[in-house]
Amino acid sequence: MIYVKFNRTHYIEDVKSSMNGQEVILGGWVEDLRKMGKMTFLTLRDVTGITQIILTDDIIKSTEDITRQSVVRITGKIQDTRARDFECEIKASEINLLAKAIHPLPIDPIGRLESHIDNRLNSRALDMRNQKTASIFKIRHHTLAALRKSFIEKKFIEITTPKIIGSASEGGANLFSLDYFGKQAYLAQSPQLYKEQMTIGLERVFEISSFYRAEKSHTGRHLSEFTSIDMESAFMSYTDVMDVLEDLVVSTFKYVSENCKKEQETIGNKTIIPNNPFKRITYSHALEELNKKDAKLEFGDDLLDSHLRILGEIYPEFYFLTDWPLKIKPFYISEKEDNAELSESFDLQFGYLELSSGGTRLHNPEKIKMRLSEQNLDPAKFSEHLQAFDWGMPPHAGWGLGLERLLTVIIGIDNVREVILYPRDPERLKP
Repeated sequence: MIYVKFNRTHYIEDVKSSMNGQEVILGGWVEDLRKMGKMTFLTLRDVTGITQIILTDDIIKSTEDITRQSVVRITGKIQDTRARDFECEIKASEINLLAKAIHPLPIDPIGRLESHIDNRLNSRALDMRNQKTASIFKIRHHTLAALRKSFIEKKFIEITTPKIIGSASEGGANLFSLDYFGKQAYLAQSPQLYKEQMTIGLERVFEISSFYRAEKSHTGRHLSEFTSIDMESAFMSYTDVMDVLEDLVVSTFKYVSENCKKEQETIGNKTIIPNNPFKRITYSHALEELNKKDAKLEFGDDLLDSHLRILGEIYPEFYFLTDWPLKIKPFYISEKEDNAELSESFDLQFGYLELSSGGTRLHNPEKIKMRLSEQNLDPAKFSEHLQAFDWGMPPHAGWGLGLERLLTVIIGIDNVREVILYPRDPERLKP
């Protein structure tokens, strides 16, 4: 077999019956190969679709070394077909092997033989030839496009903050530490302090980036490396940014519903546009609901997964949990004006699943120092952040939203590992 340079004239989705008689050059991988008498039927797939190739006696010998999943270049003419699954077919005049696939492969990318998720993750690049898997990542692409489109329409500016930082930015645990040229450094778990600072001049900012959390959680919704969608806006309160979040979620679901019909069909799930406005349930009301179910919770208690699952049965769709006790929220969250025990904060839930957390931020540096001390954090370690508040920090609010968790809702699956290319969790560091 002679290996050749590749030049493609069309993607498969561009080949139509109206082009009968036109010569095209296609490229893709061999999904199936069937010899029937003097003819061979080759099923060719590329990222856009699938088509049938007819090979006749004069070039069948060229297929002897070709295995399923090998990459080939096909030159031929478009013609009518009797096959039910294709609008037209290609009668090949030339076939060239570009890359041969071994046999057997570690997983079946067609999906005829189901593979365990760990085996698929170990062969993730090959798993992208599974059309269900490919559809998930096409939907991920469209989700990101929809989010960026919505942010830009709302006059937000995209930023990129450092992922290697010199201090525990939010004062929390669960940070990955590393040596940075002899200095102690950490991987960022959020852009919180940086995005707050950016509101001084840019006012409305957003970031979509990877962040890191050293949490030994073994669930279908936790990752050590995850994609966070973050926003921060000057001159907004927590109710304002809740409105922004709700609008982004609804518009994203609508965008995917309208632009990913083929992918949804392949996955076997129809993306339903959520009803809005979303319910807004206060923490105190949630406590009442839970105590009716014998949860035995007191004001100030955090809500565990078991409590959220009960709430998820009562509220199975999107809803906001608002007005949490101030003492269980981070130091930068503002208290409510009419009740200093409560915070201007919220979580966005889908049933039991927490998708986002946000709130109004403190913009008075003296209050921030006081809150840091109350949470046993040293204000001196936040001096570089606090100096920005002396330069005229506007009132501001924001939130962070987990992309992978949002995608599990959009796609209708329950494991975040399905929607990230190479998941990182306490057990998985490769490939």
